Amino acid sequence: MQKLIHGIHQFQKNGFRPLQGLFERLAEEQRPETLFITCSDSRIDPNLLTQSQPGDLFILRNAGNIVPPHGVGSSGEAATIEFAVAALGVRDIIICGHSHCGAMQALLEPEKAAPLPTLSAWLLHAEATRRIVCDNYRHLQGERLLTATVEENVLVQLENLRTLPAVASRLARGDLHLHGWVYKIETGEVFAFDPESGQFVAVAEYQRLDAGAVWCRRIPAAI
Repeated sequence: MQKLIHGIHQFQKNGFRPLQGLFERLAEEQRPETLFITCSDSRIDPNLLTQSQPGDLFILRNAGNIVPPHGVGSSGEAATIEFAVAALGVRDIIICGHSHCGAMQALLEPEKAAPLPTLSAWLLHAEATRRIVCDNYRHLQGERLLTATVEENVLVQLENLRTLPAVASRLARGDLHLHGWVYKIETGEVFAFDPESGQFVAVAEYQRLDAGAVWCRRIPAAI
């Protein structure tokens, strides 16, 4: 805790003043262009990763970057997404998974989450991920299997996202775009899902592609 308190003092002394004008404007209103949905994992910092400033990203975090589909009951995730889409008018939504994800490891090995009943229940929102991996990636194991699970989960959660009424409405209007990313912690690389090839590609290559391309499912491949 002392480290955090020291950090606050440093922020107030050195970090706040150069951005004081920005924070004064943000105190009046926020206009983020992007909703960034990612895992609660402490190794991920969305603002550091994207080199964005306060006010740029509206951030939603939970174990496994999961979006419960419409119809399963009220959730903080659905409320947050609805606010970002319908009230703040974000233009892009990113779901970002990451390497070495403990939630996805627990999905593959449910016995590890057995002592955590709330987590086990939460991971039921990723049951489609587990089934897709079990049925299509039996030839993989270890880190390659976990990587495939992380990637497939991003795609499953994007599909869940599309079921939310506020999101579906904006997608029909054509002024909202969805993106699937995977962040590799140990190298700093980010991979984005390319709807045309049905595969994840380096984000630098993804920038050349049409973000509004027609959505398609991933083509399972030996990773």
